[in-house]
Amino acid sequence: MAPKSLAVFNSNDIYPVSGDSTFPFRQHRDILYLSGVDQEESILVLFPDAADEKYREVLFLKETSELIAIWEGEKLNKDSALALSGIKNVFWLQNFDVEFKKMMAQAESVYINTNEHLRANTETQTREDRFIQSLQNKYPAHIYRKSAPIMHDIRSVKEQEEIDAMQLACNITKLGVERILKFIKPGVWEYEIEAELIHEFVRNRSNGFAYTPIIGSGYSACVLHYIENNQQCKDGEVILMDFGAEYANYASDLTRCVPVGGRFTSRQKDVYNAVLRVKTASQKLLVPGTYLADYHTEVGKIMESELLGLKLIDKTDIKNQDPNWPAFKKYFMHGTSHYIGLDTHDVGSWTEPIKAGMAFTCEPGIYIPAENLGIRLEDDLIVQAKGEPLNLMRDIPIEADHIEELMNA
Repeated sequence: MAPKSLAVFNSNDIYPVSGDSTFPFRQHRDILYLSGVDQEESILVLFPDAADEKYREVLFLKETSELIAIWEGEKLNKDSALALSGIKNVFWLQNFDVEFKKMMAQAESVYINTNEHLRANTETQTREDRFIQSLQNKYPAHIYRKSAPIMHDIRSVKEQEEIDAMQLACNITKLGVERILKFIKPGVWEYEIEAELIHEFVRNRSNGFAYTPIIGSGYSACVLHYIENNQQCKDGEVILMDFGAEYANYASDLTRCVPVGGRFTSRQKDVYNAVLRVKTASQKLLVPGTYLADYHTEVGKIMESELLGLKLIDKTDIKNQDPNWPAFKKYFMHGTSHYIGLDTHDVGSWTEPIKAGMAFTCEPGIYIPAENLGIRLEDDLIVQAKGEPLNLMRDIPIEADHIEELMNA
């Protein structure tokens, strides 16, 4: 942070559905990362250069009461907030304007927490947005800076405690995979598979799915964000399943493809193994110093070779391809990797080199609508200082023969 500057982080809103119903509360990942506070109507202020030490790190919380405890459950008090966050100076939210004014009188600049994620949809006004708007109206003479670049940098490199939480999320995901491999057979419905997964996740203390699961059989496997999960699975089809358990607010993100009848056809297995070879080669490229743009270019070359082998493209297609949309994109149209952590698509720089401790998915795929066949394989990886990444999903079955063996055990 620049000298004489403070940073402000707000919790998320509780979003209404209609009437008096609301969506479940999900905390803003930045205030959660910095403080551990998973509670609505909370504000964190960081002011390292404050003259008075009590203003250097301050947490504002909604004052709890016996009535709130009865109707909503216990909320943080000052002692429990200190124990959770390590922040000594906790004020009640009704004192925010008075205390914050004292801090702003000393500060020259303010770091505001705008959503800078490249894929973010920012149409909905958040609690943070309203706060920023009010703040700039009240204090127009201050310099305003973005906290996002700092947060993206520090959040993208995982601490060991974060890796441990992600590993637990992946371990619970593994239990879900083992459950459904015994369950899937011709005639089951996609939503029944989803139900088996949520059962296994919740009974193992997961928060549930880290994101809306994709359970797509047959042609639906070629729809990248298919989430209806409402079709019956037929013998001879392959099911593409993209799901992951969440644990302690940390995400896992897995994709596996299995034959409904327990056996891949020869063609299905050829495509499956081609995708697996691309994944195996691609994840080895996730090493410190690599730029993501260069990484995706190299993965494209690996995929191009596999598509030639499958006779899905030929050398003429490559010769005549548009450099901005290479021939392989007809069958592999999405990126291979994204950051993962507190968000499934976590924050991190796409223009700086990869660092040790960063967490990425690796998820190549081949989609052939004409054959009602879509194959994607995905694991979660931690970049190491030396050598290949640590695969947090290393114990989850992925080899085609192994999957067939488990389904027919």
